[in-house]
Amino acid sequence: ILGLSGGIDSALTAAIASLALGRENVLAVFMPSRYTSKDNYQDTKKLADNLGIDLIQIPIDGMFKEFLRFLSPSFKTEEPGVTEQNIQARIRATILMGFSNRDGLLLLSTGNKSEASVGYCTLYGDMSGGLAVISDVPKTMVYELSGLVNAEKEWIPKRIIEKAPSAELKPNQKDQDDLPPYEILDAVLKGYIEDLKSQDELVQMGFDKKLVENVISKIVRSEYKRQQAAPGLKVTSKAFGYGRRYPIAQRYMAEST
Repeated sequence: ILGLSGGIDSALTAAIASLALGRENVLAVFMPSRYTSKDNYQDTKKLADNLGIDLIQIPIDGMFKEFLRFLSPSFKTEEPGVTEQNIQARIRATILMGFSNRDGLLLLSTGNKSEASVGYCTLYGDMSGGLAVISDVPKTMVYELSGLVNAEKEWIPKRIIEKAPSAELKPNQKDQDDLPPYEILDAVLKGYIEDLKSQDELVQMGFDKKLVENVISKIVRSEYKRQQAAPGLKVTSKAFGYGRRYPIAQRYMAEST
């Protein structure tokens, strides 16, 4: 079982699962909110039809409103922020785990390595699961693998591949509002995580100093999240997990940074 959002990460995960395990063994759940774009249901439906997997739709807006109603007296915030965004992700995780418990299904987490590296994910939300299929796949490689999946047949709809990545947890949200372009981010991540380059070495390679500092800071501060993530499949030369362990009880920054 997995959640489909209309984005490329969950689409690739669904394609891998259905092609590897058989379409009859995969259940997808689409959980739209007030921030979900109108095209995403059509894209998700087309993906499920292409793959031949079962698709269930469960809107979360009613549940989200109830959470806000119960929490508002204590929160007393004028404008919704990251907390409210994360509540949506955790509602979705609760729904998916409900199906997992009831039917004995393994929940697949759909986050990629780029997001996990910088903590652009929700602990106990979209990180929930028993297996993180693409957790060692950088975002740029997600696009490459999607192209390979579609080499002989369009399993993943073209519009899913071409749309701008978005978590859709607030109005008009785009990944690039919070992160550098993935081509640049993934190059920095590879240099720092896989090639063990220091901050100074990355700057000498031509990357902007402030960007490098920001990315490394996010990597360090997100260690506690990654150590609670679902186990993943190793794809690159250095996957998170037993191959790369850092302290989480302090804001650890290696001398090399």
